[in-house]
Amino acid sequence: MTSLLEAIHQPADLRKLPRAQLRKVADELRAYLLDSVSKTGGHLSSNLGTVELTVALHYVFSTPRDRLVWDVGHQTYPHKILTGRRGRMSTLRQFGGLSGFPRRDESEYDTFGTAHSSTSISAALGMALAARQKGEDRHAVAIIGDGAMSAGMAFEALNNAGVHDDCKLLVVLNDNDMSISPPVGALNRYLAQLMSGRFYASARHVGKQVLSVAPPLLELAKRLETHAKGMVVPATLFENFGFNYIGPIDGHDLESLVPTLENIRQLMASGSGPQFLHVVTKKGQGYKLAEADPIAYHGPGKFDPAKGLQKSAGTAGQTFTQVFGSWLCDMAEHDSRLVGITPAMREGSGMVEFHRRFPERYHDVGIAEQHAVTFAAGMACEGLKPVLAIYSTFLQRGYDQLIHDVALQNLPVVFALDRAGLVGADGATHAGAYDIPFLRCIPNVSIACPADENECRKLLSSAFAQSHPVAVRYPRGAGAGIKPDAGLEALPFGKGEIRRQGAGVAILAFGTLLYAALEAADRLDDGGATVVNMRWAKPLDKDLLLMVAATHSLIVTLEEGAIMGGAGSAVSEALQAANINTPVLHLGLADEFTEHGDPARLLALQGLDAAGIEAAVRQRLAFSGAMTGNQASVMQSAA
Repeated sequence: MTSLLEAIHQPADLRKLPRAQLRKVADELRAYLLDSVSKTGGHLSSNLGTVELTVALHYVFSTPRDRLVWDVGHQTYPHKILTGRRGRMSTLRQFGGLSGFPRRDESEYDTFGTAHSSTSISAALGMALAARQKGEDRHAVAIIGDGAMSAGMAFEALNNAGVHDDCKLLVVLNDNDMSISPPVGALNRYLAQLMSGRFYASARHVGKQVLSVAPPLLELAKRLETHAKGMVVPATLFENFGFNYIGPIDGHDLESLVPTLENIRQLMASGSGPQFLHVVTKKGQGYKLAEADPIAYHGPGKFDPAKGLQKSAGTAGQTFTQVFGSWLCDMAEHDSRLVGITPAMREGSGMVEFHRRFPERYHDVGIAEQHAVTFAAGMACEGLKPVLAIYSTFLQRGYDQLIHDVALQNLPVVFALDRAGLVGADGATHAGAYDIPFLRCIPNVSIACPADENECRKLLSSAFAQSHPVAVRYPRGAGAGIKPDAGLEALPFGKGEIRRQGAGVAILAFGTLLYAALEAADRLDDGGATVVNMRWAKPLDKDLLLMVAATHSLIVTLEEGAIMGGAGSAVSEALQAANINTPVLHLGLADEFTEHGDPARLLALQGLDAAGIEAAVRQRLAFSGAMTGNQASVMQSAA
């Protein structure tokens, strides 16, 4: 049989097909998606759940003229396949290949770059109002998941959109979690199409005109309409924001999706104001293993679709996330004041076991990072000891709350910053490159940088023992493989250690790059370099720093984070304050966004592997030697 999917090179090809063939397109697309992701790894469950919705949106709307804005973007693989990138799916999330999220520089169909949640409605509204101002006839569609709707930003955008009666905006709520499956069926399909149709809209408009002369009757009619819709759909909330609510409908039923979207498009064209379509989908749809366990198949690596995910035979050591999860349970057993908080990242942050063992002390606040930080602050005010497990890149969203609600009040909140540094395949949007600079400038906040798994556990204990806010930053995945000690022993607050004694050059390592520094130091001449495990970016161990500066001719700072304003900057500031002029070489992440790819390769490209560190030190020493020679020549000439 001829493949329909192979003939679709862009959405315009899809729109040439009769509606009756869309089911076959969706089936082929789902099969291709499963086969492709099984070979590369990537987000699977969410993409399997949006196949029909993606087909319907591109079929009904004139993309790319009409703007589709995907929230988060981890469900856009079908979108990528239909928009000319099918042949590049084998490069997904690999260096130089396709991004796992929408990117404006990758395709004109990616109208807005995303990877963090709850931005789609704001962006789509901006596009809709920009089109209105420019006199351009186009529609803007935001596709947002029910999880992303928990963030305040989404409701801020709804509130703003509701006052623009003439904007051509559609918000599609892709609901794959709420318990609303009973209303989804033939009756609800009929009601959704009815409420999105011209007859309903026209009757509504005429009714308002007729009853406008009698305000009490108009108000009664509005209440009756709201009540009637409320009996079958949760319309009231979104209608109160100024949207015309439609749904919920089955997001896998193309016979329902396409005519409903066509009706909505006509409503938008007629100036009926912002529209809200509620669709119900199922994560992992069409692949039974993913349907049964959508969490496991959320972001799998390579696997055989016929066999599914296979349990690992065992690993040499724990990941940093697992170290944190184990410590959290042990410390909770030891101290009843401990509470664990996560913004919808229970599995990603290693809190599954804590949730099971301490359910009353576990708090998942949803995708609401700002709320998570202030929620922790409120608990700390009442004498509890909150531990907020949050990805470094997501803490950026709670920055104002971190300053005003935690640091300004000097509350003892522990921030367990997972995914600090580079994150590989997820790329720049998820990299934890900026936490040291943005935390270091805030009074009362301390920053710990464990070098390995054992230090991670001990520094978490050190952080928990403090009476002020402390962040412990650690990377994704495993480290050097140092088995954590079983106890809850803490390392000294604000103190580092010398791990290798050398001469001439001292490498000050902040975090897991310590082991690359040790390897590089062994390769250098004249006994190699001294290597210092600094452990703390704030406060610095100034006594250790000044001692090292007095006995070495060059200091090298090393961190898997932004150089600008980072730990290396703190070292230079401390030396300058002490009136010490020892030269300093800063090594870290450059002033650029690091692309997705293999983590080891990305570190090497940044010069942060052992070979890169060695080369940078040798180059600096050679430069210093040349400068010294030139200065001597100048002095001789002057004499």
